[in-house]
Amino acid sequence: MPCLPHCNARQPPASALPPLPHHAAPLRSMMLHPWCLLLLLLCLPLATAAASSDAALLLAKVRPALQGQGPNPNAQLATWNASTPLCLWRGLRWAWPDARPLRCDTAAARANLSLARDPALLLLSIRLPAAALAGTLPPDLGAFSALASIYLAANQLTGPVPLDLGNAPALDALDLSSNRLSGPLPTSLWNLCDRLADLRLHGNALAGAVPPPAGPNTTCDSLRVLDLGANRFSGGFPSFLTAFRGLRRLDLADNRFQGPIPEALAGMDRLQDLNLSSNNLSGQLPPTLARFTEAAFLGNHPSLCGPPLRTQCVSSSGLSSRGVAAMVIGLMAAAVVLASVSIGWAQGRWTSRRRRDNDANAQGGDDDHDAAADDDGRLLVFEGGEHLTLDEVLNATGQVVDKAAHCTVYKAKLAGGGGTIELRLLREGCCKDAASCAPVVRRIARARHPNLVPLRAFYHGRRGEKLLVYDYFPRTRTLHGFLHERDAGGPPLTWPRRHKVALGAARALAYLHAAQGEAHGNVRSSNVLVDDLFVAHLAEHAVDRLLVPAAAEAVLAAAKADGYKAPELHSMRRCGARTDVYAFGILLLELLMGRKPAADLPAAVKVAVLEETALEEVLDAELLKGLRTSPAPAEEGLLQALKLAMGCCAPVAAARPTMAEVVRQLEDSRPSRTLQTRSALYSPAESRSDAGTPNTA
Repeated sequence: MPCLPHCNARQPPASALPPLPHHAAPLRSMMLHPWCLLLLLLCLPLATAAASSDAALLLAKVRPALQGQGPNPNAQLATWNASTPLCLWRGLRWAWPDARPLRCDTAAARANLSLARDPALLLLSIRLPAAALAGTLPPDLGAFSALASIYLAANQLTGPVPLDLGNAPALDALDLSSNRLSGPLPTSLWNLCDRLADLRLHGNALAGAVPPPAGPNTTCDSLRVLDLGANRFSGGFPSFLTAFRGLRRLDLADNRFQGPIPEALAGMDRLQDLNLSSNNLSGQLPPTLARFTEAAFLGNHPSLCGPPLRTQCVSSSGLSSRGVAAMVIGLMAAAVVLASVSIGWAQGRWTSRRRRDNDANAQGGDDDHDAAADDDGRLLVFEGGEHLTLDEVLNATGQVVDKAAHCTVYKAKLAGGGGTIELRLLREGCCKDAASCAPVVRRIARARHPNLVPLRAFYHGRRGEKLLVYDYFPRTRTLHGFLHERDAGGPPLTWPRRHKVALGAARALAYLHAAQGEAHGNVRSSNVLVDDLFVAHLAEHAVDRLLVPAAAEAVLAAAKADGYKAPELHSMRRCGARTDVYAFGILLLELLMGRKPAADLPAAVKVAVLEETALEEVLDAELLKGLRTSPAPAEEGLLQALKLAMGCCAPVAAARPTMAEVVRQLEDSRPSRTLQTRSALYSPAESRSDAGTPNTA
C-alpha cells in the first residue's frame, strides 16, 4: 500500500525509543508515528472497498441501468435501497456461500436491515417480468458469481445483449423475451453452455446472423430450450445448432433465415417442439422431420417441400423471367427463387397468347364481375377495383413487405403509373379450392365500412394460385409498427391518438358482428392499419374462411403465441364475436401499456393491482408524457379504458361486453380536453356518437 513506505519514512530515530527485548526487536520497525497511523486507517477502506458485496453492485450498477432515464422511479426497483430490508427487495433471491438460500419467511428476516450490508450474501436470481423496466441490460450482470437465473421478459428494455453476460459462471436460465433489445447476438452467450438450460430471446429486434460458439466442439449439452423467434435474424440456417443434441425445444420462427434446412437437424432425436415457420427457408425437408406438424414449416419460401408440408418436391429447371402470372404459377411448381430485395417479379411482359372466356360472368354476382378470364386464370373485381385488369395485376412489380403463416404480402406497383396495390398471395396448400373460395371472397368484399380495409379484387390461377387485392398501406403504418418499431422522429402516440385508433378498430368489429353477422377471426395490432389522420383500418377480416383446416389452425397457433387467443378458443371453427372481443381487449391493453401482448398483459395488470403499483408503472411511459399537465379527467379516462380492456379479456366469454357496448364506452370516455384539440383530431363525421356504429336497436 502507498501509505506504508511514507509512514516508515516518518519513523522517529531508534535512540528515541525505549529499549526492547531481543525477541521484540522486529516490532520496532512496525511502530508508527500517530499521523502515519491515521493515514493507514484512511487507506484501509480503499482496500476493503474492492470486495463489494452483491447488494452494493446491484445498487450501484444494475438498478440505474434497468431504471433507464424515465422521470419517475420504477416501483419495483424503488424497493432496492439500503433503508429497506433485503428480504423486501422485489424480484430477488439470495443465498449464502454454502448454497443455503436466504430465508425470508420470518418477521425478523423481513425487518433485518443489516443483511444488505453482509458481503457474504450472494445474488441467486432476478425475476422481474412485466415490471415496466425501461432501461438497458447492464454488463455487470455477468459479474455475479452465484446468479443462476434472470427473468426479465415483457418489459421495455432496449439496447444490446451485453457481451459480459457470457461471463456469468452460474447462469442456467435467461429469459429476455418480449423486450426491445437490438443488435447482434453476442457469441459469448455460448460460453454459458456448460450450465445454461433455458435461453429465451423471443420477440425482440435482434438482428444479423446467429454466431456460432467460439469453441469448434461446443455442444451445449445442458441446453434444453432455445427460443430466438420473432426477431430479425438473417443468413443461413445456423447449422451449428444441430450439435446441441440436448435440445427439447427450438424456435426460430418469424425471422429472415434463408436457404436449406440441414440434414443434421433430423438427427436431433430429443427435439420435441420445433418451429421454423415464417422465414425464407427452401429446399426439401429431411424425411424424419415429418414427425412435426405442418405449422412448424408454414410461411417459408414456396420451394420448401416434403412432409409434413403438402407441397410435393419436384425437379426445377431454373429461374422464371415472367411477371406475376409466371411467379404464382412457378410457385406451384417450386421453380422460382425469390430475389433478396424484391418479390422476384421480372419486368418483362407475359407474352403467352390470351384467350377470352365468354362464359366468365356466369358465376358473377351483382356486386362483382370478371375483369378477365383466360389461360392464366380469373380475376374477380369488386367495388373500388373496377379499374384493375388482369394484365395490370399479373404484370405489376414490387417487393415483399410482410409474411404470415398463410400468406405473403407484396407492395405492387401497377404499370404506367396506375398506382400501388397490396397483394396477399395465399400459400400453396393453405387455401381451399376455387369453388369454395368464390362465395367467401364475395362475402368479404361486401363488407364496407370506413374502418375496414376493403377487398378490391380476387385472382385465382389455373393451377390453384390465389391472390387477394387490397388498397396499399405502408407496413410502417400498422399499429404494431407504431407501438413496437417506431423511428425516433415518428409522431408522438398521445392518448387522444391511441384512443382514436382503438375506437376505429372497435367500430369496424361492431359493424362486422352486427351488420355482417360474422367474426373477424384475426384481430391483432399488425392487422390494424393507421393512416396520416390516425384513422384505424382493420385488415384481413374473415380470411381464415378461405383456409384449409391445417392452415386455419396455424393462424390460431400464431394468435396463441402472440397473446391474442381467447382461452376457450381451441379451433378456428369456434371463432366468434366473443373471441374477437377478447383479442380487442388485448389490443387495447397493448395500446395502453406499449408492450407486446405475448407477455400475458392481463396477468401483468392483475399483478399490478394486487401489489398496488402506481398507474404510471403500468402504462406506456410515452403515453403519460402528454398527461403531466392534463386535468384529472384525462387520467380517469385511462383508468376507464384499462378497466374496459380487462373486461374484454374476462376468462369467461359470457362476461365480456359486446363490441357495440365497447364502442359506446369508448365514445363516452373520448378525450376532449379542448374544442380545438378535438376538432383537430376528429372530423365532423367522426365526432358523431353514432359514426360507424351499427344500429343494434
